[in-house]
Amino acid sequence: MGIVLTWLALPGCGRDVDANLPPEYARVTIPAGVFASEEAMARGRAAFQEYCAICHGESGNGLGQRREGLTSPPRDFTDPTWRQSTSPRAVFYAIREGLAPTAMPSWKALSEQQAWELTAYVWSLGARP
Repeated sequence: MGIVLTWLALPGCGRDVDANLPPEYARVTIPAGVFASEEAMARGRAAFQEYCAICHGESGNGLGQRREGLTSPPRDFTDPTWRQSTSPRAVFYAIREGLAPTAMPSWKALSEQQAWELTAYVWSLGARP
């Protein structure tokens, strides 16, 4: 419970961003410890390299090999302003549902746990100097 309250208190994690999500995502419980677990973060990084790096780049900077043919550029997760404008729930939603009309696909083939681990890793990229 404490981890959920902590996320709500962080800049960019407020109810304003989550209010734009479908109700089931705006209220989804963030799994305790997934953002602090080195093991979960390592699994999230592995999933990112396997599924996301082709578009978002190995470092998450949006400069992946496939970016050239996309109608909108892939998100740069290393940009701190991106992190300030979103929330972990919004990232989880984008992974699970995709983002129309962009090229971001739905990754429902991932389990909910895998999606949260991927969310935790992606979220960490915006915190790096």
